[in-house]
Amino acid sequence: MTPHADLVLTGGPVFTADAARTRATALAVTGERITAVGHDEVRELIGPRTDVVDLEGRMVVPGFQDAHLHAVYGGTELGECDLSGTVGAEEYLRRIRAFAEAHPGRPWITGSGWSMESFAGGTPTRQLLDSVVPDRPVYLLNRDHHGAWANTRALELAGLTRDTPDPADGRIEREADGTPSGMLQEGATGLVARLVPPTTAADRLAGLLRAQELLHSLGITGWQDALLGVFNGQPDPTDAYLAAAGAGTLTARVTGALWWQRERGAEQIPELVARRAGNTLGRFSTPAVKIMQDGIAENFTAAMTAPYLDGCGCATANSGLSFVDPVALRSYVTELDALDFQVHFHALGDRAVREALDAVEAARKANGRRATRHHLAHLQVVHPQDVPRFAALGAIANIQPLWAAHEPQMDELTIPFLGPERAGWQYPFGDLLRSGATLAAGSDWPVSSPDPIAGIHVAVNRAEPGATDGRVFLPEQRLDLATALAAYTAGSAHVNGQDEVGTLQAGRLADLVLLDRDPFAGPAEEIAATRVLRTWVGGRLVHRAD
Repeated sequence: MTPHADLVLTGGPVFTADAARTRATALAVTGERITAVGHDEVRELIGPRTDVVDLEGRMVVPGFQDAHLHAVYGGTELGECDLSGTVGAEEYLRRIRAFAEAHPGRPWITGSGWSMESFAGGTPTRQLLDSVVPDRPVYLLNRDHHGAWANTRALELAGLTRDTPDPADGRIEREADGTPSGMLQEGATGLVARLVPPTTAADRLAGLLRAQELLHSLGITGWQDALLGVFNGQPDPTDAYLAAAGAGTLTARVTGALWWQRERGAEQIPELVARRAGNTLGRFSTPAVKIMQDGIAENFTAAMTAPYLDGCGCATANSGLSFVDPVALRSYVTELDALDFQVHFHALGDRAVREALDAVEAARKANGRRATRHHLAHLQVVHPQDVPRFAALGAIANIQPLWAAHEPQMDELTIPFLGPERAGWQYPFGDLLRSGATLAAGSDWPVSSPDPIAGIHVAVNRAEPGATDGRVFLPEQRLDLATALAAYTAGSAHVNGQDEVGTLQAGRLADLVLLDRDPFAGPAEEIAATRVLRTWVGGRLVHRAD
């Protein structure tokens, strides 16, 4: 006699995300695994103790997986001065003043989330911060975390003057006489960040658990943390994952990417091997290495094949930064690949994308095709000649769809400085798909919202949720809904090495999400209205909406 299931969901669409895009109307779970996917016959597994969920037309999908985020940092920042959700400079100052007044004992005022579009040229000044917090150092990361805003006190404590040179991997924005203006770009952030009191182990664990609760509420059952290591003076967040895994409070499935220290070379590889060996516990492991190859387009540090333009449309002398020497990068990636490390690249400009693909190609030629699942994240500008190389090399395109839309940071701080041809090469999701590339998806939270539904909405519409101006950003690069859903489920699970989740099939682990509707049944413009009602990991309910 077939044993009864513990959970049966029936009476609505089930999106399996398998290769055939199979649709079912019922699913059964016994223990931690899916035991049946089908239709009316699944109801035969219902017994007196089975939890039966009548879908009533609501959709079941695989648990979402995020292929690139920073959970511990994001969760920790939720407890700091939060400047997200607005672009008003006056509102930023109001929040900063209120936070400082509410925390009179904090030696530093720290936080994040402000947007470059809020200030002329994307660069706020130290004087603005001095007007609300003159007596304590203030250090605030911007929305993309590639720059920071500091007040005069913070700059003084760091010893920054008009004579301080720019670091090789960053830039100090300056006033007319060379005095630091309060805006620090890329590696220059570390000049002040090294003085910020580091988080404690308790802070990091609390941040992780806070983040996990939020991510589960959005249907996310697993992710790849894209930066595990010491960065800008802040401690390695790995200890939070190990503590949670050891205590049994890590309910998500987490793959970690160990930070490649870009000021060092191959001598760090044995250290990475040792860290990987010591980091496998419960649902946590670190089989990947993160190499940040360039910066971002808005501050002109993304590595481009041609120079940026100035405000008049003329070519400048700046084509961005390659943080790792591209020739050395090929040898590093070849060695990492031979040691069965996955390499997770930050590659945003078209030159950085090319350099990363060249490194993967070198590894393939030296080592043959291995199951290392190297992936390139962000892919803002991809030269058309490099699009087919993803499929040819087996390099996975790790997309962050929320950024592929018209909004002020794109329209005012990016497109004018790229020029029309290069601006048309941005976020080429459709071209990558048509070329045969495997797509995975992520958010880069806390850089942007971790909500996969919002990301799927933009991938399909190439417009922000709620946009009313009718403008579509490069419409030929839109994805269909099934492909976008698969990227956030099967694609990201593949990148994260979670081979028993990502699709809903009998025998697989029961990571699944109940949505409040079938997003296929309504217009594409309403995808973002979809909400997560319940989230299960391994058959265990980890989130239930009120």
